[in-house]
Amino acid sequence: MRQQAHARITIIRVSNSFEIGPVHVGEGQLFLIAGPCVIESEAHARSLAEAIQRICADLAIPYIFKASYDKANRTSVKSFRGPGLVEGTRILARIAKDTGLPVLTDVHEPSDCAVAAEAVDVLQIPAFLCRQTDLLVAAGKTGRAVNIKKGQFVAPWDMAHPVEKVRSTGNERVFLTERGSSFGYNTLVVDYRSLAVMRNLAPVVFDATHSVQQPSAANGVSGGQPEFIPLLSRAAVAAGIDGLFLEVHDDPLNAKSDGANALDLKLLKPLLEKLLAIHTVAS
Repeated sequence: MRQQAHARITIIRVSNSFEIGPVHVGEGQLFLIAGPCVIESEAHARSLAEAIQRICADLAIPYIFKASYDKANRTSVKSFRGPGLVEGTRILARIAKDTGLPVLTDVHEPSDCAVAAEAVDVLQIPAFLCRQTDLLVAAGKTGRAVNIKKGQFVAPWDMAHPVEKVRSTGNERVFLTERGSSFGYNTLVVDYRSLAVMRNLAPVVFDATHSVQQPSAANGVSGGQPEFIPLLSRAAVAAGIDGLFLEVHDDPLNAKSDGANALDLKLLKPLLEKLLAIHTVAS
């Protein structure tokens, strides 16, 4: 029955679009969401935001800065989680004000949404929480743009339900992010058909860094294969996406979260140059 339902899906270019500050989502121009996995310090987050902003300005790529104030789903209880809601949102609001950049951050609890919405432009629903109705509705009610990461355990066509939950609040500014699907233990795989399927529902972003993650595979933390980030990114842009999501760090080996699957800052500009060339041809 599920296969029959899936077979009736018609693949079309997503029709709805919206703006996040100067970033036009779903209108044909590739945009970037990038930054460190977690706020390690105010100075570090700011330096990465400014460095990535300079690269994107040089290449004329619309840019949204991302960083998390709390990583509530770390593998180990001993892992660094971030500065927390109050201090983290203060830092993000200051970066947004000083750089003029739109800012994205994760929310994990419905009660966090209103506070985070005062500081940032986009509330992101983590993949593990993409079915949490109260969280989706609370995020939608803030009026901020909402990025829903597709759960590793969710079929792409079933992401219609989280989108509907956000839109039930009257908020149409919702988009989806692909970040790989569970494929056996500690392994993810990307089904590029999902990009086209989900674009029937909302604009689509591809998360190339979490897609190379090896969840919980490195003795209490997640491992990764960052050497495949460029390959997966090229394929996604060729397949047709609205935006690219990258966790970027200036020293991945010493990152406090997800360093094993982060893109080294020095590799960002050459990668984006190649992706822009592919996007021009594929558009």
